[in-house]
Amino acid sequence: MALDLFRTKSVEQSIRDTEDPEHQLKKNLGALDLIVFGVGVCVGAGIFVLTGQVAATSAGPAIAIAFLLAGLACGLAALCYAELASTVPVAGSAYTFTFATLGEFLAWIIGWDLILEFTLASSALATSFSQYLGVLLEGTFLEIPPALATAEDGVINLPAGLLVLALTAVLVVGVKLSSRLNQIITGIKIAVVLAVVVVGIFFVKISNWSPFIPPSQGAAGSSESALHRPLVQTLFGLEPSVYGVGGVIAAAATVFFAFIGFDVVATTAEETRNPQKNIPIGIFGSLAIVTVLYTAVSLVITGMQNYQDIDPADGAPLATAFNAVGVPVMGGIIAVGACVGLVVVSMIMFMGQTRVAFAMARDGLLPQYLAKTHPRFGTPYRLTIVAGVIIAVLAALVPLSTLVHLVNIGTLAAFVMVSIGVIVLRRKRPDLPRAFKVPFVPVVPIISALLCFYLMLNLNLDTWWRFLIWLVLGTVVYFAYSRRHSRVQRGAQAAQP
Repeated sequence: MALDLFRTKSVEQSIRDTEDPEHQLKKNLGALDLIVFGVGVCVGAGIFVLTGQVAATSAGPAIAIAFLLAGLACGLAALCYAELASTVPVAGSAYTFTFATLGEFLAWIIGWDLILEFTLASSALATSFSQYLGVLLEGTFLEIPPALATAEDGVINLPAGLLVLALTAVLVVGVKLSSRLNQIITGIKIAVVLAVVVVGIFFVKISNWSPFIPPSQGAAGSSESALHRPLVQTLFGLEPSVYGVGGVIAAAATVFFAFIGFDVVATTAEETRNPQKNIPIGIFGSLAIVTVLYTAVSLVITGMQNYQDIDPADGAPLATAFNAVGVPVMGGIIAVGACVGLVVVSMIMFMGQTRVAFAMARDGLLPQYLAKTHPRFGTPYRLTIVAGVIIAVLAALVPLSTLVHLVNIGTLAAFVMVSIGVIVLRRKRPDLPRAFKVPFVPVVPIISALLCFYLMLNLNLDTWWRFLIWLVLGTVVYFAYSRRHSRVQRGAQAAQP
């Protein structure tokens, strides 16, 4: 019976399931749509907030190197995603790929992990949108009353909840509408980011980049609980420190949050025209664009303002940097860009969650009732509505200010599984047509898996505990419900004599 846990779902069966009229998604997306989706979800809190905060606390000007390291890890994982997405063009991303290679139980764990990641990320980003909106409307007749502005200091975060409900309607109507909305808002965000680079470069002082990698020093408060230290320090008995090479690596594990997005592209494979060609273009195109943008912004922000002068508690470090050099008008422009940008990021994270859960429901691991698509719009409307209500409640009632690390560890775990999956599927099914192939297999996937796992080790111990608790809960759900309702398990039992 234990072997049943690792029973795989064939690629052919996965593709046949997409042809069921009740569970069929419309193919509306092209390569440009996918690139914009990837860029749209990446350019958000990572670039508008983390750039300054992580420079101040971990890496100094070498935050640019941290972005490049995180981009390298994502690039290697992207190669693996591109091969699997072009070979198995089915909704579900890492969940579907793991099911086809490593078996049902590990696929469930990854799917359960991704549901948490996307749900909390969408909720947190909606909350961030509400905070930026409050700043923009402050002092006007539309100013949001404190009781309705935040869940921390008020009664409810009404703007965040209403935003998620509006996005629910957009996603129910159709992915093409959400794609058009994404293109418009992403264009605004890119214009704001380019303005930051073009205007900011005139205020850069080379002296602020020296030393580029600040010397390592003991971490403030290092005598406090080990729960707040990177796991790698606990495992190997390393002294808590910031800056230096270790600080840069720890920073890379944190700013990895800024790259979460290209994997969402893979969740849309089933809704993409010619996915074998367009999915790799969407993944690599979006990843290349955001890596260049992040590196440029990080160099400008640390060149405009010495990293020691950046307030790590500042929720708008880019705007603060321009205020410090006497250009407050840029602060307002950045606030607008961040506000509208977070709408798209929240929407795409929301969409990613529904596509992963949709694939799991279609396989019977979640109630199949949720997997039915709308007869007119071709979207998983039931699942979208249920998820929308849950995300809206979380965004409106729960303070979500410390989710970055938890989201990161879930994504990195998925990347490790996908990297291993490429090797397994190459050996198990060498006959499958592959529109894109990872070079130098198994070397590149192994390096990808090891690099992602090392970044996981640089996340705090309390993040690992929360992650493990969620996985234990998922394991209970699997054995209590999912395994008994799995279509693959029931099909195998029916085939037995």
